[in-house]
Amino acid sequence: MQDTYAIAWRALGGIMSTPPSLSQSQTRSELRTRRINPRGRKVKILATIGPASRSPEMLRRLFRAGADAFRVNMSHGSQDDHAKAIAAIRALEKEFARPIAILADLQGPKLRVGEFVGGKAVIRHGGHFNFDRDPSPGDDSRVCLPHPELFGILERGQRLVINDGKIRLIVREADANRIRCSAEVGGVISDRKGVNVPDAEVPIPALTDKDRKDLAFAVQQGADWIALSFVQRPEDLAEARRLIGTTQTGQAPALCAKIEKPKAVDRLAEIIELSDGIMVARGDLGVELEPHEVPPLQKRIVAASRNAGKPVIVATQMLESMIESPTPTRAEVSDVANAVYDGADAVMLSAESAAGEWPEESVAMMHRIAAQVERDEQYTARVRFSDTPPDSTTADALAHSCMTIADTVPISAITVFTSSGATARRVARERPATPVLVLTPSLRTARRVALLWGAHAVATKDIGSFEEMIAKGKRMALRHGFGAAGSKQIVLAGVPFGTPGATNLLHIVTLKGDELEKHGS
Repeated sequence: MQDTYAIAWRALGGIMSTPPSLSQSQTRSELRTRRINPRGRKVKILATIGPASRSPEMLRRLFRAGADAFRVNMSHGSQDDHAKAIAAIRALEKEFARPIAILADLQGPKLRVGEFVGGKAVIRHGGHFNFDRDPSPGDDSRVCLPHPELFGILERGQRLVINDGKIRLIVREADANRIRCSAEVGGVISDRKGVNVPDAEVPIPALTDKDRKDLAFAVQQGADWIALSFVQRPEDLAEARRLIGTTQTGQAPALCAKIEKPKAVDRLAEIIELSDGIMVARGDLGVELEPHEVPPLQKRIVAASRNAGKPVIVATQMLESMIESPTPTRAEVSDVANAVYDGADAVMLSAESAAGEWPEESVAMMHRIAAQVERDEQYTARVRFSDTPPDSTTADALAHSCMTIADTVPISAITVFTSSGATARRVARERPATPVLVLTPSLRTARRVALLWGAHAVATKDIGSFEEMIAKGKRMALRHGFGAAGSKQIVLAGVPFGTPGATNLLHIVTLKGDELEKHGS
């Protein structure tokens, strides 16, 4: 069966060259479009905003090149900069009449050393080096470690990794005031370099004072996703949800747990259960683990997230060379392709789009790689290699049926009516070969779905009857390029309408092709 996305893409000529404008009468809850072109791929692209890309014009170019969502990195830049970028993204929504997800990535409790005399020191290979609580500038033998929670918990034989893995130390002796180490790998150390402690669960909160302020800001700005950094335990997620609950107005943003600590891997199932999505944050994860340990762990995290029906993002150094070069290495292309074959919901660009010299080209390259992989005739079989058996619920049974029906009968689209997005996640978990058109009365839900594999979300007015559902499903399929005269469409919804979690209806309809003329908008 030919990929319906590819057919629609060719028919509509790719990404819009002339974006439609919205009339003044259209409200935020009724973000509708004359025509939204499908991307031509199912995996989503998440692009990080930074100095190279936060201008409205560059954001427009990144969106046109293929970005489906944008990451606001709270570790860098001011809140004023972030607010302007978010406003520019919301303007893009109106310009292109397409929901766009915004993910606010909190900095988290990054551990850092103190300062040195002259700004740096040298740790000799095989030599000794001490961390203490003395705030005076350090030298070649010692430095302050301004994190009292580390003293008294470290044990002999545990590792301290400095400056993204460039320096590796082994704890020889530790007490409440000093950590004495030997240098497995020495090198130059300078002020405020990061420290990773891979062998211990550090008793520090997942949210610093800065994170709490940034979280309140992100919620106030209407961020759709909050990414929580350096998650170690399920309790970290509970704390974030508590703060979101006291801050938010209306529907709360979704919570994405970043897996970048070995201790998080130990409790992966619990963390996945309490989160709305997962990010495989390979940067710090690759620092705290040996490099060869990361690839199988990536596959494990992706498979576990998919099995739970939670969106999963693969991130960090995917097209790293494109920070300075207009083309990636062959290994980077294979890395992106591998994540797509594994069935990740989204792939993320970091410095490539935030601070690199080729942000637009990086997004375009990511789009081309993903589209090429998904055209592989073996793609569907590979992406379904991980078994995701449905739960024993009516909603899961119907979602699974959508996939099997689409594999048996030529189907142009699976149209899902949902208020919370839960039904769309169930369908996406099955990785159907047919695209998923998600219709929702909630603009917030439509934005969150922008990170969901294979989903094309449209915010539209709610429905009140079976007949209205069928009629609207047909019109939307035609309007958005997911069907033509004679094509069949699966419609999935819940009765009574407007009741979250009530998915219990599956219907197959045939498009006549004149529904728009007969019924108008």
